[in-house]
Amino acid sequence: QAQLEESGGGLVQAGGSLRLSCAASIRTFSRYNMGWFRQAPGKEREFVGAISGSGGSTYYADSVKGRFTISRDNAKNAVYLQMKSLKPEDTAVYRCAASSVYYARSSDYNYWGQGTQVTVSS
Repeated sequence: QAQLEESGGGLVQAGGSLRLSCAASIRTFSRYNMGWFRQAPGKEREFVGAISGSGGSTYYADSVKGRFTISRDNAKNAVYLQMKSLKPEDTAVYRCAASSVYYARSSDYNYWGQGTQVTVSS
């Protein structure tokens, strides 16, 4: 059974940076496209961005484009979310997920982590 575990969340001031990590226990990790999602209290889950299995392609939600960067290290079975210029509206629980589909809908993601809290203070 595949497992994903996020880490790196915390409290940061607006304008600051954080780097989230997602450790994956998945066989053939490089075959999976990895996505990041977030959910703020009282709001629906929001897609943040995704990276292809090889790491050669990424795409992002407009709300984070230019501020967030996704990368991966297939040798370490890990994916990362570098967040810069953080805003209070970025406050949410961030989750990583794995899918065999690149431009995937939420329902296409097979495996999900439990999430890590990111809080941005103003």
